[in-house]
Amino acid sequence: FKNLTFKYDKESRPVLKNINLKIAPGESVALVGRTGSGKSTMVSLLQKLYNFEDGDILVDGQSLSKLSTQELRQRIGVVRQDHFLIRGTIRDNISLYNEEISNDAIFEAALKANCDDLIQRSGHGLDTLVEERGANLSVGEKQLISFARVLAYNPDILILDEATANIDSHSEQLIQEATIEATKGRTSIIIAHRLSTILHCDRIVVLHDGEIVEMGSHQKLMETKGKYWEYQNQ
Repeated sequence: FKNLTFKYDKESRPVLKNINLKIAPGESVALVGRTGSGKSTMVSLLQKLYNFEDGDILVDGQSLSKLSTQELRQRIGVVRQDHFLIRGTIRDNISLYNEEISNDAIFEAALKANCDDLIQRSGHGLDTLVEERGANLSVGEKQLISFARVLAYNPDILILDEATANIDSHSEQLIQEATIEATKGRTSIIIAHRLSTILHCDRIVVLHDGEIVEMGSHQKLMETKGKYWEYQNQ
């Protein structure tokens, strides 16, 4: 992110102000801040969901303006708080009918994402039926399928947007393990409130009112007693 300033329309105030952030290949970075601080806007701009005029975002040194939307999104995997699941089997929901992903790759991704209990419980394995929007699954189970999908597609860049919100403690443990597996050796941007997710990141970036105000490890930021320390002590 290079000198990036963004507003949703010309009359509104900037949502992001002169953002400069370099993320190394394979590094995991947590974005932390209050609602409206600009976290989700940053990852939305990275996916080319909105156009921006001031500043730039570069992937491997190449401006997003030089990359087609299709090419870029093939390189980015996203796990959100709200789940995109279709009526079909677990296999269908992991592969999204991509015939280039083998059955072995789907099964391996499901195991790495801790879906083994889910695929064994019904006796139908990967052919277990998923209702529209995952109506027959728990919140945690839906999230684990989303992680399996990311692992099967094996993107260069992973975005986790509040991926551990609204889940029970058992599911949280499974998802934490899936998070570690999914981020291993992969450039990752993680938006999370739960400390258990943030602690695994290489670096924490603190946003406030559209600006980066702090950056560092959990321990360093707690010692500084700035905005991050305030968030953790509320």
